[in-house]
Amino acid sequence: MIIGTLFIVCIALLLWSIYYGRKVIRTEKMDALFGNPVKALGGWHWIIAGVASIFILWIYFSWDAARSYYPEAANELCQVAKLNRAVNPIRSSFPLDNRLLDGTKLLERDYAQITAMEEHLDAIDFSQTDRTELQGILLDMRAALAAQANPTLIDTAIAGRFKDISTRINVVTTNLASTDNLKAYSQTDIDKALAQPAWGETWVEIPPLPRTDRGRKFDAASVVLDKISKDYARIRNNGIQITDKLEALKARYSAFEIDQSGDPSMIQSRKDLVRQINKIYKRIDNGKIFPPAMTELVEASLIALELEKRNQQGSLIYIDALAMPGGDILAGNSACSEQGSGRWLPKPSDTMRTFLRMADPEIGYKGIPLLWYKMKPVAEMIAFVVPDWLPDLIPGEYPRHDDTGKVLSNFKGSLYNVSTGDYDSFGVPVPTGHVWDSILRVLAGLFFGIILGVPLGLFMGLSRFAKGFFDPLIELYRPIPPLAWAPLILTIFGIHDDGKIFLLFMVAFAIMVISARTGATGTHLSKIHAAHSLGASNRQIVRQVILPNSLPEILTGIRIAIGVCWGTLVAAEMLAGTTGIGFVENVARKQSDYEIIWMTILILGLLGLMFDLIMRSVIKRAIPWRGKG
Repeated sequence: MIIGTLFIVCIALLLWSIYYGRKVIRTEKMDALFGNPVKALGGWHWIIAGVASIFILWIYFSWDAARSYYPEAANELCQVAKLNRAVNPIRSSFPLDNRLLDGTKLLERDYAQITAMEEHLDAIDFSQTDRTELQGILLDMRAALAAQANPTLIDTAIAGRFKDISTRINVVTTNLASTDNLKAYSQTDIDKALAQPAWGETWVEIPPLPRTDRGRKFDAASVVLDKISKDYARIRNNGIQITDKLEALKARYSAFEIDQSGDPSMIQSRKDLVRQINKIYKRIDNGKIFPPAMTELVEASLIALELEKRNQQGSLIYIDALAMPGGDILAGNSACSEQGSGRWLPKPSDTMRTFLRMADPEIGYKGIPLLWYKMKPVAEMIAFVVPDWLPDLIPGEYPRHDDTGKVLSNFKGSLYNVSTGDYDSFGVPVPTGHVWDSILRVLAGLFFGIILGVPLGLFMGLSRFAKGFFDPLIELYRPIPPLAWAPLILTIFGIHDDGKIFLLFMVAFAIMVISARTGATGTHLSKIHAAHSLGASNRQIVRQVILPNSLPEILTGIRIAIGVCWGTLVAAEMLAGTTGIGFVENVARKQSDYEIIWMTILILGLLGLMFDLIMRSVIKRAIPWRGKG
């Protein structure tokens, strides 16, 4: 009931925040709403309203609220879905869902095709004998279709089978309305059904065995209706008179097909027409066209069954319609499944459970924790910084052993051990995991993009040469989508971090160059002239005038670059990667694991929000004058 309580709390917070926000608006002066940068910051109550709205929509459309308040609803709807699945083969033949009888649709289609073939005869240069024979075959085909719809030609045994189907459906309807004629469920059956994991507790979405009395009613009815549907499917309109007409028709067009007289084109035209005739013949021979009056009893029985089914569902209809929007529960061969939003939009409770499992460093994802730490020896860190060729520059020889086998250490040997990390040292905690790998790649690419892009952008804003030389190069590759570069870069650098970091660098570099150039060229000349008049050097003007005036554009560029880098990184990790958020989502996509997909989306959203909040704080402190004149 945690989600159910959260749902009510979110609704209450949403209503309260709207009430409080409107109250604040009414009490403020109108002029305070315009042109005031403080008011542009929004209000914490509207933040609450936005967050609450997101959670309400997520909990509602994912069916998590329905699962909290009506835990047995899915199991009962599963049994209803079993009944529908069992009776659908019969329903599909009647105008209950499709408006037309199945036989009516078949007749319309077949008559239309016969008419088209009759009109097509005039376009083919058949001999008069062939044309007359073909016209006769098509007339016989019309007669065969009409015979199946003729009640006087129907076999009495077939009419009795329709009546039997109707009677059996009526029995099911009566049993649904009564508790005395249910299938006998033993205590063992009931205990087995109750022992099933509840809705959503395992990879089996919905427990298939009926857990309630209402569910057992529909389950028992579905078993019987499944047998009835199979018996109904075996009914064929194959009376003696109809069979004789069909045999004569087949013999006639088969004899026409055998005739090989005439030129090759005529022979081929004859075969094409016979092929079309044979398709229609097979549908007629299937015997699924019946006189409409014969099927009225079955149709009436189906209508009565539908009314009783809705009556027995009771409140379940409203739970399905109001608490489970955007989809339905369907029954398969051995299980039931959620369809629509309930399937592709994982429930918050399931997503949180998945996140906690993957956040466990002992489990993680593919053997790697989501975000954790490991103790990394300091020796390895030092070895990473110190080049292994440095000891070679020291005069003298590396340590040697004496005649007794004792190794004599020296400074050169000690330095070599330092450069290779070959010594005992204490460890320090270092972040590790999929999330950290993605963060590190973004930060590295962004860092190189800033330290190289900002100076170049400022240089381009101050120098005609720099702008004329570098601008075409920057504008040449900037419009190219990063994913277009990804296959080439990943091929050159491999699937390791350097390729992904270089790709992110390319993205951030272009953005930072343009942002810094725009900031430098947008500096007011009056400020530069004032600095000159005060005796400032060119270096001082760049450092104290142009750079501060460029900071708003530079910092805005960093905010934009962060977002683009995240999108590019995820795509790169999906293309080639063994760690990272993109790798996790790509594997989950291949396995259709929507909970993990949505979890990665939430993680990316939270990381993006965290970076943006950091940048807002930096902007607020670095350029407090922005927007204030």
